[in-house]
Amino acid sequence: MAKTENATITVEQIKSPAGRTANQRQTLIGMKLNRIRRRSTLPDTPEVRGMIATVQHLVRVVDEA
Repeated sequence: MAKTENATITVEQIKSPAGRTANQRQTLIGMKLNRIRRRSTLPDTPEVRGMIATVQHLVRVVDEA
Protein backbone atom coordinates (compact mmCIF):
# COMPACT_ATOMS: atom_id res chain seq x y z
CA MET A 1 0.00 0.00 0.00
CA ALA A 2 1.45 3.33 -1.08
CA LYS A 3 1.78 5.94 1.66
CA THR A 4 1.55 9.21 -0.23
CA GLU A 5 -0.39 12.40 0.34
CA ASN A 6 -2.90 11.81 -2.45
CA ALA A 7 -3.28 8.03 -2.29
CA THR A 8 -6.66 6.88 -3.56
CA ILE A 9 -8.45 3.60 -3.89
CA THR A 10 -11.17 2.75 -6.41
CA VAL A 11 -13.84 0.25 -5.43
CA GLU A 12 -16.64 -1.27 -7.48
CA GLN A 13 -19.88 -2.74 -6.16
CA ILE A 14 -20.29 -6.30 -7.45
CA LYS A 15 -23.27 -7.56 -5.45
CA SER A 16 -26.58 -6.23 -4.22
CA PRO A 17 -27.10 -5.20 -0.60
CA ALA A 18 -30.58 -6.77 -0.62
CA GLY A 19 -31.01 -8.99 2.42
CA ARG A 20 -27.91 -7.60 4.15
CA THR A 21 -27.75 -5.87 7.49
CA ALA A 22 -28.55 -2.16 7.80
CA ASN A 23 -24.93 -1.51 8.73
CA GLN A 24 -23.70 -2.99 5.45
CA ARG A 25 -26.26 -1.06 3.39
CA GLN A 26 -25.32 2.20 5.11
CA THR A 27 -21.62 1.50 4.55
CA LEU A 28 -22.22 1.17 0.80
CA ILE A 29 -24.12 4.47 0.79
CA GLY A 30 -21.27 6.09 2.71
CA MET A 31 -18.89 4.86 0.01
CA LYS A 32 -21.16 6.40 -2.68
CA LEU A 33 -22.12 3.00 -4.03
CA ASN A 34 -25.76 2.19 -4.64
CA ARG A 35 -25.83 0.10 -7.83
CA ILE A 36 -24.02 -2.94 -9.10
CA ARG A 37 -20.98 -2.04 -11.27
CA ARG A 38 -20.86 1.51 -9.90
CA ARG A 39 -17.33 2.68 -9.05
CA SER A 40 -16.18 5.16 -6.47
CA THR A 41 -12.73 6.67 -5.90
CA LEU A 42 -12.01 7.28 -2.24
CA PRO A 43 -8.99 8.44 -0.23
CA ASP A 44 -6.84 5.56 0.98
CA THR A 45 -7.27 5.97 4.74
CA PRO A 46 -7.69 3.48 7.59
CA GLU A 47 -11.36 4.50 7.84
CA VAL A 48 -12.04 3.68 4.20
CA ARG A 49 -10.12 0.40 4.52
CA GLY A 50 -12.40 -0.49 7.45
CA MET A 51 -15.47 0.29 5.36
CA ILE A 52 -14.16 -1.97 2.59
CA ALA A 53 -13.56 -4.74 5.14
CA THR A 54 -17.15 -4.40 6.36
CA VAL A 55 -18.58 -5.04 2.89
CA GLN A 56 -15.73 -7.03 1.33
CA HIS A 57 -18.18 -9.62 -0.02
CA LEU A 58 -20.13 -6.90 -1.89
CA VAL A 59 -17.29 -4.86 -3.43
CA ARG A 60 -13.94 -5.35 -5.11
CA VAL A 61 -10.90 -3.11 -5.20
CA VAL A 62 -10.32 -2.03 -8.80
CA ASP A 63 -7.30 0.24 -8.43
CA GLU A 64 -4.94 1.40 -5.73
CA ALA A 65 -3.16 4.55 -6.83
